[in-house]
Amino acid sequence: MELHGRVIVITGAASGIGRAMALRFAEESPAHLVCVDIDGPGAEATAAEVGGTGFRVDVAHEVEIAQLIETVERDIGPIDLFCSNAGISVEGGVEVPDADWQRIWEINVMSHVRAARHLVPLMRARGGGYLLNTASAAGLLNQVGAAPYGVTKHAAVGLAEWLAMTYGDDGIKVSVLCPQAVRTEMMRGLEDHVAAIDGMLEPEPVADACVQAIRNEVFLVLPHPQVRDYIQGKAQDYDRWIGGMRKLNRRFGTPDAT
Repeated sequence: MELHGRVIVITGAASGIGRAMALRFAEESPAHLVCVDIDGPGAEATAAEVGGTGFRVDVAHEVEIAQLIETVERDIGPIDLFCSNAGISVEGGVEVPDADWQRIWEINVMSHVRAARHLVPLMRARGGGYLLNTASAAGLLNQVGAAPYGVTKHAAVGLAEWLAMTYGDDGIKVSVLCPQAVRTEMMRGLEDHVAAIDGMLEPEPVADACVQAIRNEVFLVLPHPQVRDYIQGKAQDYDRWIGGMRKLNRRFGTPDAT
């Protein structure tokens, strides 16, 4: 799908990957860019840069996602591409309190579910559309020291797969973005984090990878190409892969957390 002439919504657009998406997508002359973030002024600032519209939305709440989609469809036009990009990270393991598990679940997983719940019927009725869901390489591999993050990103990848296989015949395309470390607020001061073991990308090449994936209608978006090799190694010998992850855990993790 080409982005020219399309109505595009991007969540998490105040900074980081979402902002980079908005700036890069604007180069393709879309019909309209809608920039969304829990940071309302930040969303509006990004929107001002690209000549779009900014909204404050907390994607942890279904009613706000539903209102966003309804408002855009009514006042701007049918949504061609919805980039469900907002996400958070929670460090720790099974000791993390339920409230923190629930919060990251609502944002990293249920925001994708709810966007699809309200938008897929509209896209099906008009013969197609595109969903770009941001997950992480942690959704394909896992995340040392951060069980809530690894688990929710696995779920996000699984949901994207399900959407692609269920609605592909209805003309709905799906891509899932799975980068390693990207220089965003989430990674500030974490240049030595395990996620940055292969280097930390700037948000701009990640956004460019998204444009190319959407243009070619590619499901898996891997700005760090070595992730593909890691996936293949994991599938070929799961026990060896677990052994390698244990080594990383000894180096970077907190196995004695209680």
